[in-house]
Amino acid sequence: MKENQIRGIGMTSERTRGRLIQRLRDMGIKNEQVLATILNTPRHLFVDEALASRAYEDTALPIGQGQTISQPYIVARMTELLLQGEHLQHVLEVGTGCGYQTTILSHLVDKVYTVERLEQLLQQAGRRFHQLRLRNIRTQHSDGGWGWEAHAPYDGIIVTAAPTDIPEPLLQQLAPGARLVIPVGADRQQSLAVITRTPEGFEQVNHEAVTFVPLVRGRA
Repeated sequence: MKENQIRGIGMTSERTRGRLIQRLRDMGIKNEQVLATILNTPRHLFVDEALASRAYEDTALPIGQGQTISQPYIVARMTELLLQGEHLQHVLEVGTGCGYQTTILSHLVDKVYTVERLEQLLQQAGRRFHQLRLRNIRTQHSDGGWGWEAHAPYDGIIVTAAPTDIPEPLLQQLAPGARLVIPVGADRQQSLAVITRTPEGFEQVNHEAVTFVPLVRGRA
């Protein structure tokens, strides 16, 4: 991939990205590693070319098949909650989508395992990972509610779609002390939850209200 495609021009330039980063700071994002990664990640490559000029707006955008690329603030917020200042080695992502959140994680943790139920989206994301030379991502076409047991336990799990109830396999695939960051709830009644595995069980803290597509079971 050509350097100018990655760096962007006009509405996809570094100056435009810089304005987005300032907005994220103003909204309370404090992790400088997360902010730097978002600054340097070409979000315009993860949306259709017709939407590229909107890639650095703080908004969700359609990526096809009824799915969206998450609002940059939400990506930053969930990543910050997952890391909490720690270095994580193995992270599971449920819901690869276009691969943007996966790419952010790949620069911040040692290895990302990501599962996606929609095969077409997964194939498109895989091509982007190859173009960006990301070599620490492993993908699987699978029902996200199953997690990916073969590589468990994980130092962290992040879920980019909202179940009404938290799938038990995801809880069981957390390492001791690890966190699950997940939107939970029915449509228009979702909250962003952080669930930590403790010696006594699981502790859940709910954060702000969010709006995600539902976590759908099965593969397609």
